[in-house]
Amino acid sequence: MPSPYRAIFALPGTKGFTAAGLLGRMPLSMVGIGVLTMVTELGGSYALAGGLTATIALSAAAVGPQVSRLVDRHGQRRVLRPATLVAAASVTGLLVAAANGWPSWTLFLFAVVAGCVPSVGSMVRARWTALFRDTPQLHTAYSFESIVDEVCFIVGPPLAALLSAGWFPEAGPVVAVVFLVAGVWWLTALTATEPEPHPRSDESDTSSALRSRGLQVLVATFVATGAIFGSVDVVTMGFAEELGSKSAGGLLLAVWAFGSCLAGIVFGTLRFKGKAEPRWVLGISAMAVSMIPLLLAGNLPILAVALFVSGLAIAPTMITTMALIEAHVPREKLTEGMTWISTGLAVGIALGSSVAGLVVDGAGARSGYVVSLSAGAAAAAVAFAGYRRLTRPAQGEEPSSDGDGYSGNSREEQPGRVA
Repeated sequence: MPSPYRAIFALPGTKGFTAAGLLGRMPLSMVGIGVLTMVTELGGSYALAGGLTATIALSAAAVGPQVSRLVDRHGQRRVLRPATLVAAASVTGLLVAAANGWPSWTLFLFAVVAGCVPSVGSMVRARWTALFRDTPQLHTAYSFESIVDEVCFIVGPPLAALLSAGWFPEAGPVVAVVFLVAGVWWLTALTATEPEPHPRSDESDTSSALRSRGLQVLVATFVATGAIFGSVDVVTMGFAEELGSKSAGGLLLAVWAFGSCLAGIVFGTLRFKGKAEPRWVLGISAMAVSMIPLLLAGNLPILAVALFVSGLAIAPTMITTMALIEAHVPREKLTEGMTWISTGLAVGIALGSSVAGLVVDGAGARSGYVVSLSAGAAAAAVAFAGYRRLTRPAQGEEPSSDGDGYSGNSREEQPGRVA
C-alpha cells in the first residue's frame, strides 16, 4: 500500500477491526442478490424476490439508525451482538419459509425483522474517528473504508449468485449470515479500540442526529444518490440481457465498482486544504454528469468504459461525505449520523430500482438510464440548494475541524460545524 495507508495501520488494533469490519459488512452486498437468486431458483417470481429485497432494504433504513443510536449510548459490544442475533434469526427464518413453500406473508414478516442488521461500516468508521479525530490520517482512514466498501460490492454479489445458483438455493444468504455473525463477534471482541459510549444523563441531548441541518442535506442528497445506484444496477442487468449476455451484467457492475475503488485509493493519498463542502458538491455534480454517457452506449464494451468512468466519482464523494458528517454531527451521535447516510442510500436504492424496472419493462433497457440521469440531476439540485446549510453553523454551535476531519485552516477560514 502507499505510505499514507501504511501509516494508519501502525496503531495497534487497526488491522484487527478492519478485517472484522470487512467480514461483517459483506452481507451488505450479498443478501439482496442472494435472496433474489434463492427465490427465483426455488421457482418464485421476480416480483416476489424484488419485493423481499426492497423490504429488507427499507426495514434496515428505518431500524439501522435506531440501532446505531443505542450504540452511541451503550457501546458497540452491548448493542451489536443481540441485534446481530435477531437479524441472523430472521434471515434464517426467511430461508426456512422459502425452502418449505410457506405463504408469502411469512417471508415478508421475516424480511421486516431482518432490518435490525447493524451498519458495520459505520461502526468501523467510528473507531477510526476515535483514533484519528482532527488529524490528516482520518481522511486516509475514511478513504480506506470506501475502498473496502467497493471491494465488498465487487466480490459480494457474484459470490452470492454463484453460491445460490451453483450449490443450493439458500447458500448465498446462509454464507452472508455466517459472515455477519463472525464479523460482528470478532469486531466487538476488540474492546481496546471501541469508542467510548455516551450514556444518557439529565443534561444529555436525547434528540436524533437527524435534527442537524447539515445532516438533513446530506441524507436528502443521498436518497437521490441511492436512486442512481439502484437504477444503474437494474438497467445494466437489463441492457446486458437485451444484448444476449445476461451474465455480463454482473461483470459490468464489477467494472463500475472497480472504477470507484481505484479512485478511492488515489483520493486517500491526497491532502486537501480549504473547505470540504465545495469538493462534495463537485463530486455530486460529477456523479450526475457521468450518467450521460450511459445513455449513449450502444454496446457492452462502450458501456463498460462509461461505467468505469462513472465509478471514478463515487468513492471520493462518499469519503468527503463521511468527513462532513464527522465535522457536522456531535461526537456523541456520530455512529447514528453515519448510519443515516446508509438509510438515505437504502431508500434511494429501493426507489431507483423500482422505477427503473418499470421503465425497462415499458421502454427498453437503454431508456432506463434516463432514471439514473434524473436521479443524478436531483442529487445535484439538492446539494446546491442545501449548500448554505452545510457551510453556515447552527446557532450556538462552536467551530470545529474542517470537512476532512482535521484542523487544516484558521478559524476565520473555516466557519464551523453545523449541528
